[in-house]
Amino acid sequence: MTTSPETTPLTPAQLFSAARTHNAWQDRPVAPELLRELHERLKWAPTAMNCGPLRVRFIVSAEARAALLPLMAEGNRAKTATAPVVAVLGADLDFPATMGRLAPHVPAAAFEGQPAKVEHMARFNATLQTGYFILAARSLGLDCGPMAGFDAAGVDAAFWGGTAVKTLLVCNLGHGDPAGLRPRAARLDFDDACRIL
Repeated sequence: MTTSPETTPLTPAQLFSAARTHNAWQDRPVAPELLRELHERLKWAPTAMNCGPLRVRFIVSAEARAALLPLMAEGNRAKTATAPVVAVLGADLDFPATMGRLAPHVPAAAFEGQPAKVEHMARFNATLQTGYFILAARSLGLDCGPMAGFDAAGVDAAFWGGTAVKTLLVCNLGHGDPAGLRPRAARLDFDDACRIL
């Protein structure tokens, strides 16, 4: 008898301590249904006022990948070329248009005439959602390779043209090849990073 991903208990190791940032990829496809399940998990994580400004383009086709690769920093091209899926994650500065559905308790005029507030809220909450995105992917057995090295204006034009979405992150997805991993780097201990006041 198999256990569905929904009922399989997740371990901290799967999400955090054993998970790694991958730069090399196995030649194993990622089913579209898995990408839909990734979004299904991601969408329930909290954002301010339930604004949910993250937008995602999953790059799978040869044509879309060919448009993306020249926009990646040179050091990110090879791993992006071989990843089964590349996710372009952006913040939708037009998120107030969805608030009537996502947060009907928020007055419709809450963001009118406040572009700086809208942009800050969009970028902050979408950035928060990129973290949820990585955890959702890991919870489904996918490995991630998040990257910030790309031509943001070029990616915006290529994948978000005609919208108010601004790219925050590009993330390779698939099944990582352990042979491409570096030794695990150190992390700060509690006393280095935290205080109980």
